[in-house]
Amino acid sequence: LQATAAVLGGTQSLHTNSRDEALALPTEKSAQLALRTQQIIAHESGIPDVADPLSGSKYVEALTDELENSAMTIIEKIDELGGAVSAIEKQFQQNEISKSAFDYQKAVDEGEKILVGLNKYKSIDDDMTDTQHIDNADVQQQLDRLSKLKITRNMDDVQKSLTALKETAAGDENLIPLIIDAVKAHATLGEISDTLREEFGEY
Repeated sequence: LQATAAVLGGTQSLHTNSRDEALALPTEKSAQLALRTQQIIAHESGIPDVADPLSGSKYVEALTDELENSAMTIIEKIDELGGAVSAIEKQFQQNEISKSAFDYQKAVDEGEKILVGLNKYKSIDDDMTDTQHIDNADVQQQLDRLSKLKITRNMDDVQKSLTALKETAAGDENLIPLIIDAVKAHATLGEISDTLREEFGEY
Protein backbone atom coordinates (compact mmCIF):
# COMPACT_ATOMS: atom_id res chain seq x y z
CA LEU A 1 0.00 0.00 0.00
CA GLN A 2 2.80 2.42 0.87
CA ALA A 3 4.60 1.65 -2.38
CA THR A 4 1.39 2.23 -4.34
CA ALA A 5 0.81 5.51 -2.52
CA ALA A 6 4.33 6.62 -3.39
CA VAL A 7 3.78 5.88 -7.08
CA LEU A 8 0.40 7.63 -7.05
CA GLY A 9 2.16 10.61 -5.52
CA GLY A 10 4.63 10.78 -8.40
CA THR A 11 7.77 9.52 -6.67
CA GLN A 12 10.91 9.55 -8.81
CA SER A 13 12.60 6.78 -6.84
CA LEU A 14 11.13 3.89 -4.88
CA HIS A 15 12.56 1.29 -2.51
CA THR A 16 10.39 -1.42 -0.98
CA ASN A 17 11.82 -2.92 2.20
CA SER A 18 12.09 -6.67 2.52
CA ARG A 19 9.76 -8.19 5.11
CA ASP A 20 12.67 -9.34 7.30
CA GLU A 21 14.81 -6.22 6.95
CA ALA A 22 14.20 -5.12 10.54
CA LEU A 23 15.40 -8.49 11.83
CA ALA A 24 18.45 -9.27 9.70
CA LEU A 25 19.97 -8.88 6.28
CA PRO A 26 17.21 -9.87 3.85
CA THR A 27 17.11 -13.38 2.45
CA GLU A 28 17.06 -13.80 -1.31
CA LYS A 29 13.42 -14.88 -1.11
CA SER A 30 12.26 -11.81 0.83
CA ALA A 31 14.31 -9.47 -1.37
CA GLN A 32 12.68 -10.99 -4.44
CA LEU A 33 9.22 -10.52 -2.90
CA ALA A 34 10.00 -6.83 -2.35
CA LEU A 35 11.13 -6.52 -5.95
CA ARG A 36 8.02 -8.28 -7.24
CA THR A 37 5.91 -5.73 -5.33
CA GLN A 38 7.42 -2.95 -7.41
CA GLN A 39 7.14 -4.94 -10.62
CA ILE A 40 3.42 -5.61 -10.07
CA ILE A 41 2.80 -1.90 -9.57
CA ALA A 42 4.91 -1.05 -12.62
CA HIS A 43 3.57 -3.65 -15.04
CA GLU A 44 0.17 -4.86 -13.81
CA SER A 45 -1.56 -1.98 -12.04
CA GLY A 46 -1.61 0.49 -14.92
CA ILE A 47 -0.79 3.33 -12.52
CA PRO A 48 2.38 4.43 -14.38
CA ASP A 49 0.48 4.59 -17.69
CA VAL A 50 -0.74 8.11 -16.91
CA ALA A 51 1.15 11.15 -15.69
CA ASP A 52 -0.99 11.89 -12.64
CA PRO A 53 -3.71 9.29 -11.89
CA LEU A 54 -5.07 11.25 -8.93
CA SER A 55 -5.20 14.60 -10.69
CA GLY A 56 -8.38 16.51 -9.89
CA SER A 57 -9.38 14.33 -6.95
CA LYS A 58 -11.09 16.59 -4.40
CA TYR A 59 -10.52 13.99 -1.68
CA VAL A 60 -6.78 13.86 -2.32
CA GLU A 61 -6.62 17.66 -2.40
CA ALA A 62 -8.46 17.76 0.95
CA LEU A 63 -5.98 15.29 2.42
CA THR A 64 -3.10 17.36 1.03
CA ASP A 65 -4.49 20.51 2.65
CA GLU A 66 -4.90 18.65 5.94
CA LEU A 67 -1.31 17.38 5.78
CA GLU A 68 0.00 20.84 4.90
CA ASN A 69 -1.85 22.46 7.81
CA SER A 70 -0.55 19.85 10.23
CA ALA A 71 2.99 20.32 8.93
CA MET A 72 2.76 24.10 9.26
CA THR A 73 1.59 23.75 12.87
CA ILE A 74 4.71 21.73 13.66
CA ILE A 75 6.98 24.13 11.74
CA GLU A 76 5.52 27.10 13.63
CA LYS A 77 6.13 25.30 16.92
CA ILE A 78 9.75 24.66 15.93
CA ASP A 79 10.14 28.34 15.03
CA GLU A 80 8.77 29.30 18.45
CA LEU A 81 11.43 27.10 20.03
CA GLY A 82 14.17 28.97 18.19
CA GLY A 83 14.60 26.87 15.07
CA ALA A 84 15.39 23.26 14.20
CA VAL A 85 18.67 22.96 16.12
CA SER A 86 17.25 24.60 19.22
CA ALA A 87 14.19 22.34 19.03
CA ILE A 88 16.42 19.26 18.83
CA GLU A 89 18.35 20.42 21.89
CA LYS A 90 15.01 20.78 23.69
CA GLN A 91 14.02 17.24 22.62
CA PHE A 92 10.99 18.46 20.65
CA GLN A 93 11.46 16.31 17.54
CA GLN A 94 12.48 13.26 19.58
CA ASN A 95 9.41 13.56 21.80
CA GLU A 96 7.07 14.02 18.83
CA ILE A 97 8.50 10.96 17.09
CA SER A 98 8.24 8.88 20.27
CA LYS A 99 4.65 10.00 20.86
CA SER A 100 3.68 9.22 17.27
CA ALA A 101 5.29 5.77 17.46
CA PHE A 102 3.53 5.07 20.77
CA ASP A 103 0.12 6.15 19.43
CA TYR A 104 0.59 4.04 16.30
CA GLN A 105 1.62 0.93 18.24
CA LYS A 106 -1.25 1.44 20.70
CA ALA A 107 -3.73 1.58 17.81
CA VAL A 108 -2.27 -1.64 16.39
CA ASP A 109 -2.27 -3.43 19.75
CA GLU A 110 -5.88 -2.46 20.46
CA GLY A 111 -7.03 -3.42 16.96
CA GLU A 112 -8.05 0.13 16.11
CA LYS A 113 -5.61 0.03 13.18
CA ILE A 114 -5.80 -3.25 11.26
CA LEU A 115 -2.64 -4.78 9.88
CA VAL A 116 -3.53 -7.88 7.92
CA GLY A 117 -1.51 -10.86 9.09
CA LEU A 118 -0.35 -9.10 12.25
CA ASN A 119 -3.39 -8.28 14.37
CA LYS A 120 -6.09 -9.67 12.06
CA TYR A 121 -6.34 -12.60 9.65
CA LYS A 122 -3.23 -14.16 11.13
CA SER A 123 -1.72 -17.18 9.43
CA ILE A 124 -0.44 -19.83 11.83
CA ASP A 125 2.12 -21.13 9.34
CA ASP A 126 3.62 -17.73 8.52
CA ASP A 127 6.70 -17.20 10.64
CA MET A 128 10.02 -15.44 10.27
CA THR A 129 12.27 -18.36 11.18
CA ASP A 130 13.89 -18.29 7.75
CA THR A 131 15.77 -15.04 8.41
CA GLN A 132 19.34 -14.89 7.21
CA HIS A 133 22.03 -15.76 9.74
CA ILE A 134 25.61 -14.56 9.28
CA ASP A 135 28.30 -17.15 9.97
CA ASN A 136 30.45 -16.16 12.95
CA ALA A 137 33.47 -17.17 10.90
CA ASP A 138 32.64 -14.41 8.42
CA VAL A 139 32.30 -11.91 11.27
CA GLN A 140 35.66 -12.94 12.71
CA GLN A 141 37.26 -12.71 9.27
CA GLN A 142 36.08 -9.12 8.93
CA LEU A 143 37.34 -8.29 12.44
CA ASP A 144 40.73 -9.76 11.52
CA ARG A 145 40.83 -7.64 8.36
CA LEU A 146 40.01 -4.55 10.41
CA SER A 147 42.75 -5.32 12.93
CA LYS A 148 45.28 -5.82 10.12
CA LEU A 149 44.22 -2.51 8.54
CA LYS A 150 44.75 -0.64 11.81
CA ILE A 151 48.23 -2.13 12.17
CA THR A 152 49.42 -1.46 8.62
CA ARG A 153 47.91 1.99 7.94
CA ASN A 154 49.78 5.26 8.44
CA MET A 155 48.43 6.58 11.73
CA ASP A 156 49.82 10.07 11.09
CA ASP A 157 47.70 10.32 7.94
CA VAL A 158 44.67 8.97 9.80
CA GLN A 159 45.05 11.43 12.66
CA LYS A 160 45.64 14.39 10.35
CA SER A 161 42.54 13.60 8.32
CA LEU A 162 40.37 13.19 11.42
CA THR A 163 41.71 16.40 12.95
CA ALA A 164 40.99 18.30 9.74
CA LEU A 165 37.49 16.82 9.69
CA LYS A 166 36.82 17.88 13.29
CA GLU A 167 38.10 21.41 12.71
CA THR A 168 36.04 21.82 9.54
CA ALA A 169 32.94 20.44 11.26
CA ALA A 170 33.10 23.38 13.65
CA GLY A 171 32.32 25.69 10.72
CA ASP A 172 29.82 25.57 7.90
CA GLU A 173 31.94 24.11 5.08
CA ASN A 174 31.06 20.98 3.12
CA LEU A 175 32.35 17.96 5.05
CA ILE A 176 32.19 15.41 2.22
CA PRO A 177 35.69 16.16 0.82
CA LEU A 178 37.12 15.81 4.35
CA ILE A 179 35.31 12.53 4.90
CA ILE A 180 36.64 11.23 1.58
CA ASP A 181 40.17 12.21 2.64
CA ALA A 182 39.70 10.32 5.91
CA VAL A 183 38.51 7.24 4.03
CA LYS A 184 41.52 7.43 1.70
CA ALA A 185 43.74 7.54 4.80
CA HIS A 186 41.99 4.32 5.93
CA ALA A 187 40.11 5.84 8.86
CA THR A 188 37.27 3.52 9.84
CA LEU A 189 33.59 4.40 9.73
CA GLY A 190 33.52 4.26 13.52
CA GLU A 191 36.44 6.69 13.83
CA ILE A 192 34.87 9.13 11.38
CA SER A 193 31.50 8.91 13.15
CA ASP A 194 33.10 9.40 16.58
CA THR A 195 34.92 12.49 15.29
CA LEU A 196 31.67 14.01 14.07
CA ARG A 197 29.89 13.11 17.32
CA GLU A 198 32.52 15.05 19.26
CA GLU A 199 31.54 18.18 17.36
CA PHE A 200 27.81 17.72 16.78
CA GLY A 201 26.83 15.59 19.75
CA GLU A 202 24.33 12.76 19.59
CA TYR A 203 20.53 12.94 19.60
